[in-house]
Amino acid sequence: MRLPTEPAYWRRFALHHQGLGAHKAFGSGLEGTMRAIEHLGYVQIDTLSVVERAHHHILWSRVPDYSNNHLNQLVRSGQIFEYWFHAAAYLPIQDYRFALPRMMSFRRGESPYFKSVDAKLMQEILAQVRGEGVLRTRDLKESGKGKGAWWDHGPGRRALDKLFMQGDLMICERQGMEKLYALPEQVLPDGVNMQEPSATEMASYLLDKTIQAHGIVTWKQLMHLRSGRPLREAMRELLQQRTEQGELAAIASAEWPDTYVSVKSLNDLAQIGHCPEVQLLSPFDNAVIHRERLQQLFDFNYRLESYTPAAKRLYGYFCLPILWQGHFVGRIDCKANRATQWFEVISLHMEGSAELPPPFSQALKAAIAQLAAFCGCSHVVSNL
Repeated sequence: MRLPTEPAYWRRFALHHQGLGAHKAFGSGLEGTMRAIEHLGYVQIDTLSVVERAHHHILWSRVPDYSNNHLNQLVRSGQIFEYWFHAAAYLPIQDYRFALPRMMSFRRGESPYFKSVDAKLMQEILAQVRGEGVLRTRDLKESGKGKGAWWDHGPGRRALDKLFMQGDLMICERQGMEKLYALPEQVLPDGVNMQEPSATEMASYLLDKTIQAHGIVTWKQLMHLRSGRPLREAMRELLQQRTEQGELAAIASAEWPDTYVSVKSLNDLAQIGHCPEVQLLSPFDNAVIHRERLQQLFDFNYRLESYTPAAKRLYGYFCLPILWQGHFVGRIDCKANRATQWFEVISLHMEGSAELPPPFSQALKAAIAQLAAFCGCSHVVSNL
């Protein structure tokens, strides 16, 4: 089939699939939060709270009436769970079996991480959870030497992390960023598929989830941080098969190599417009997290500079991508001071040299005020 060639078309296509279009596709509140996670496939968890932590910010950007307690509610009701996607994330419980290959890899000692963890200490921690039901990290017993939470960066923390990564413990709740751990049988609902998937099943899962969430995907995006020849071969075979069957179409473009689109979704796009509002996204948002695809599709070169030495930063410590009418038009460096309820706008950097119309400035001010309120801040401080 003949595919559109205009980049603006594919940008609108991708944003629609991400739930960032004009229509709030997932609904609102707790049910909307669950639908958003199911559709996106995962929501990344991050500890940085300069503005709002990534998992809350991502969902707030898509779900009206989102509340920070929704994630704990969904974990407690057995609808989502915490594990690793390409990073720590919330995932739909029906996808639990696709976390098993990573768990088994840690259990078999194949991972280069956690090679020197104290096995006896791991057993002690498991016994503590069995005896007490739920374990907070602060509840780990002290080593007997010195004072304070010895486990925080020491052997106890490493033992706990390995137990989590190999699936012997699960996170049953978060209080802020503190994790509460329980045994899998205390967290998983009945009927969860516990069969480790084959490489073909894993490839199908990754392809289906990525196509569902993005509409247009690249090979590098599909295989991001996924290793192993069997999985790569299975993915290549699956892409060829789906293309031959007409479910996917490959975009023939030197600028967009190894890029595929969902044919089924193409006919639905004509009636979908751009969101009229300015959207200030998390640096870890699903729409921007694969930076190479972001630049390829939106011509937006974005990097988070939190881990860059201050003298080498180009824009700021925690710049948020600014999305407006299907384009990433700039980035804004912000900080939420919750103690004083002041939301600080440190700097604004726009793309290109074209002057943006007054409606953008008005929409930007509204977006800043909305984000400030979500962060618990009642005042905005800005020199813009």
